Amino acid sequence: MVSKKHWAPTASVEVGEVRQSETGAWVVSGRLAPNGTCPECGTPSRQRHGWRCRRIEDFPAQGQAVWIELRVCRWRCLNSDCRRRTFSDREGAVATPYARRTSRQAQLLGHMAHAAGGTPAERLLRRLGIRVSDDTILRQLLRAAQVVPPRARIIGIDDWSWRKSQNYGTIIIDLERRAVIDVLEDRDVGTCTDWLKRHPEVEVISRDRCGLYAQAARQGAPQAEQVADRFHIVQNLRMAIEEQMNLHGRATGRALLSDADNISTAQNLLKSRLAHRKSREEIFKTISVLRQQGLTCSEIGRRTGFPRRSVAKWLQFETPPDRKRAVLKRSSAWYFEEYLKQRWENGIRSGNALLPLIQERGYEGSLSNLQRLLAGWRRAEKEEQEGPTKEDQVLAPVRDPETGHAISPVIAAALCIKPRGKFTLEQARKVEVLKEGSPAFTTMRRLAMRFNGILRGRKADPLPAWIDDAIETDLAPIVRFARTLNRDIDAVRNAIEMEWSNGQAEGQINRLKTLKRAMYGRAGPNLLRARMLPLHHTNETVQFPGVHCLPKRALLSAILGRGEAGCAGKSV
Repeated sequence: MVSKKHWAPTASVEVGEVRQSETGAWVVSGRLAPNGTCPECGTPSRQRHGWRCRRIEDFPAQGQAVWIELRVCRWRCLNSDCRRRTFSDREGAVATPYARRTSRQAQLLGHMAHAAGGTPAERLLRRLGIRVSDDTILRQLLRAAQVVPPRARIIGIDDWSWRKSQNYGTIIIDLERRAVIDVLEDRDVGTCTDWLKRHPEVEVISRDRCGLYAQAARQGAPQAEQVADRFHIVQNLRMAIEEQMNLHGRATGRALLSDADNISTAQNLLKSRLAHRKSREEIFKTISVLRQQGLTCSEIGRRTGFPRRSVAKWLQFETPPDRKRAVLKRSSAWYFEEYLKQRWENGIRSGNALLPLIQERGYEGSLSNLQRLLAGWRRAEKEEQEGPTKEDQVLAPVRDPETGHAISPVIAAALCIKPRGKFTLEQARKVEVLKEGSPAFTTMRRLAMRFNGILRGRKADPLPAWIDDAIETDLAPIVRFARTLNRDIDAVRNAIEMEWSNGQAEGQINRLKTLKRAMYGRAGPNLLRARMLPLHHTNETVQFPGVHCLPKRALLSAILGRGEAGCAGKSV
């Protein structure tokens, strides 16, 4: 038997005895105060109506479970005017009503679920002596999750994918506290707008170049300033430069076919915008010719740019292999291709006129799907009549004179936006070669350096002049990029002059993806939100009944020490 001064779950519990059961678990018998107070009228009472034994699990001791057997009395209310006749003891400091474990153990389960998840927390708690299932742990986490997001002045908003290219959600970050404040199930404009309307305290919204969030910010928080992310702005510029350099052919970084192989330049399989128009028969013929010359699959791959395994697969056939096409459904306009071609040749070329005709034959798709098919036919006819435009013309690739390899558009775009002071000797040599071989690269290099200077100078006054100069060039991708900046000029100005960016949101998205994959698809919206948001009691310190207030890092050691101290008869 151990006296009360050595161990007690709270000060309100009087310990009777501490014993060890046959299974090795510790059982602590106790009772509450010898009187009760009516919760309805507040009248104290000492007239007992009855009692019951309540069994609650507490922190383990020495790897063994600890059970508290509380004698809960039921009292008669002495106030004749009170509508209550009887009432039971309230042990809120020990456990919540109908709970099977103490409040501090439930709080521990919430912490473990938030930090490790369901199954890892279950394995760890079993080693500590708490036998609980992963489902129970996750349910406790959902109970402890924040219901109302905290208030924030400066937020970052970005999207993340439930399933890539299919379903997307939205994450909202408090940039000042560097913490997640909410996770939305989708990225619809209406959902984001409603969230922003419920939080009028928002003053600054950092976002990427997505138009959905720009529209939601204008509708839901017109008082807030929008900040475009600087990384995405530079990335858009690099993609525009890469698109322009694609006109020189998308090289593989490998040597091109030599003249000794009697293969013309037109037969080089460059990954350019027009490469997909080459027939599979021509590709198969090229590979077969090189094979007849006695070249290996690896050598053919180095000369053509195709992977070695693809070359070996093609050489297994006597004729070009046919691509396996997916079975067309009635929701696709291509299902009615033959009928549409007949109507097209007869002069019916309007989507609105063709739609009811194919709907009579079972078409289940939308007008936009049909319009996309017809737009491709119109572009093909225009190219046949007028020839390829300047943008579609493939220029001679720019080659490195030392290696003979064509410089990839990806590498050219990266070198175009990189400051000269950070070049290696090889990169500086490639830049000079690109300037000599491509006048467009020289123009884009000059514009890119000016743009980098504006970003680093943190002053947006030169931005309008830069946009005008970019629009005056005849480079279509650069012109589109400049016009996009002009449409979002206020957010771009704030991105240059203000310190906020969306980097924190990108980092939190990586954390979100890690948690989602670690839970093997069990993370629904509510559970994923509970794990991403901080718990109520994890902001600064954690307070347990009967335990000193400790920092978060010392939480686990305090819990373990508390359980062991109880068994050893030491007070905390």
